[in-house]
Amino acid sequence: MSAETNRAKSTLTLEDYRVKLRLNEFFKSGDRLTLGHLLKFLKGNRAIKAYGQVIETVGDDGEIEVRSAVGNTKHQLYTCPTTGWKYFYAKVPVDLIESDDESDQGIGLQPRYLIPEKVFELYRHFQRHPVLQPSIGRVVDHRLKLFDGQHKIAGLLWAGRREFEVKIYMTCDLRLLNQTNISAHDKFAQTRFYSSIMVMKLGSLFGADFEEYKKDESEDIKSEAGFLKWLSKRDPGMTKKADRTAQFRSYLYNSVIEHAENKTTKFVSASNKSTNEKPLSIDMLSKSIFSHFMYREPVEDNMLTEAYKRSTEMDNVVALLNMLHDLGLHNWDAAAAKGDTEQRKLTRMFSSKSMMAWSELLADAVTAKLELVDAEDRERPLYRDLTKVQLDSAKFVVSRLFAWKFWSAADDAIDNVIAGNKSAVKQWFKDHGLSTGYLLGASE
Repeated sequence: MSAETNRAKSTLTLEDYRVKLRLNEFFKSGDRLTLGHLLKFLKGNRAIKAYGQVIETVGDDGEIEVRSAVGNTKHQLYTCPTTGWKYFYAKVPVDLIESDDESDQGIGLQPRYLIPEKVFELYRHFQRHPVLQPSIGRVVDHRLKLFDGQHKIAGLLWAGRREFEVKIYMTCDLRLLNQTNISAHDKFAQTRFYSSIMVMKLGSLFGADFEEYKKDESEDIKSEAGFLKWLSKRDPGMTKKADRTAQFRSYLYNSVIEHAENKTTKFVSASNKSTNEKPLSIDMLSKSIFSHFMYREPVEDNMLTEAYKRSTEMDNVVALLNMLHDLGLHNWDAAAAKGDTEQRKLTRMFSSKSMMAWSELLADAVTAKLELVDAEDRERPLYRDLTKVQLDSAKFVVSRLFAWKFWSAADDAIDNVIAGNKSAVKQWFKDHGLSTGYLLGASE
């Protein structure tokens, strides 16, 4: 072995190091990977013969028979005392499982993306330790789809296991099961959700509910505030009002991040923190651009009238994000040499506390440039139709932000500052010329 490979292997056995290399190969294929992607990868590499095969379930009087191309098995059928849902336990071959991912056919219940470190840790753990809890899935469209325990299954797959203990729901209320699953992976989890995953999961869920609400003919006037009341009536007691509002914000965030015209999407990390390749995180965006430029409360405006501007607001927020992209973020280069002036500038600008601080100044300058004086208008700066002239004036403000000399300065004093708290960072910016007046065109 070469010295470089030996250092990379460290104290791992040769077999563990081989698995780690293959894991790295798999995770290089994307940053939103689930068990479904892993099964496809393993089949493509001939590590497994099949997955997701069709099953048929017969009987429901205390016993269920599962029939498939790999054989028939019988299992005792149980009933949940709370919900009345039917379920059973089984040892299931890999040929029959697939991930409960979202698809064109409907919402999936898979709440997480695979975390590389966790998969490898579980792979090593299961070489010596038993599996304490079964994974959980449901039967839908004659297939067994797993939505809980995918990291466990992934670790076992890499360890060579080809059969898995699973709890399988035959009947369920999809919406309640989805909400239960999200809570299990958020409030009551040992390993909590990445905030980005929560945003995308809830955003997708709320999006589907929103479309259902719009088609409901029982209400003549439809609004976002009415939508949340509609959800409370439909699912009484399922979610607290504060949680509904948080979920609604996730829907707004996701709508912007996944917007077809958003150029910055490729720079948004799928984890809680930014990475070398993806300098933005949803947490950063929610505390900066989204916090200051989006109206994040449900509005009373009738969706069927021109007063309702949410779609326009999202387009405007995307336009603002694209300004950040076009004026500099597109130059982000994780492989840039140390001392590269442009990368130094972007690293400073898009650090967490820095972004939170300058976004407040940017919001003040943009609202001034748009001549928004009324308090309600300033709360909703982009919740309106904007002309090309107005968007160009906003872009001028953003260009001034990028032109501030301290972003590129060789002096590292700014680096010490932006590691501190947001208020101190904002004050330092203002003391050194990055003020609302400067962004509007005054000299530093």
